[in-house]
Amino acid sequence: AFQRKTIVLLGAHGVGRRHIKNTLIARHPDQYAYPIPHTTRPPRTDEENGRHYYFVTHEEMMADIAANEYLEYGTHEDAMYGTKLETIRRIHSERRIAILDVEPQALKILRTAEFAPYVVFIAAPPLNNVADYDGSLEVLVRESEQLRRTYGHYFDLTIVNNDIDDTLSQLESALVRLRSTPQWVPVSWVY
Repeated sequence: AFQRKTIVLLGAHGVGRRHIKNTLIARHPDQYAYPIPHTTRPPRTDEENGRHYYFVTHEEMMADIAANEYLEYGTHEDAMYGTKLETIRRIHSERRIAILDVEPQALKILRTAEFAPYVVFIAAPPLNNVADYDGSLEVLVRESEQLRRTYGHYFDLTIVNNDIDDTLSQLESALVRLRSTPQWVPVSWVY
């Protein structure tokens, strides 16, 4: 079977992608890894460069952004954060699969033979039978539906996150099948 190099978790903000990613990596550290982000903020006392983040200057980060070395980047509380393509390539060189929870716009860069992504959409659970006291679930469902409409043609798998353990079990089963089952991929990824 064709070997995927990257698992991309897409979903509305708050749907549980980070927890799913962290759990999968904790359970299978020999198979999966998350690219360590770069940031311009100073390290906190318990943080180690290259372990929690790569700490860089604003000038270094801007130069690397100008050189198209970042998959994605943004600003949070006066500091810049980003995922460098080189950190994903390093995971691949270790013969592990990179797990990314990124914004869907990153698919423009990732949908190549080099990154060979398997795109998993983590969908919000339906609103019926759920108490939504502050309206946050309604927002989650609306954002989830918008992502599905806009990017659904990129999804290799959709899992409705009704229950986190069930979601993880479905994802792990799919990833096992992926290693042994023939699949459709763009011809440019193969030749």
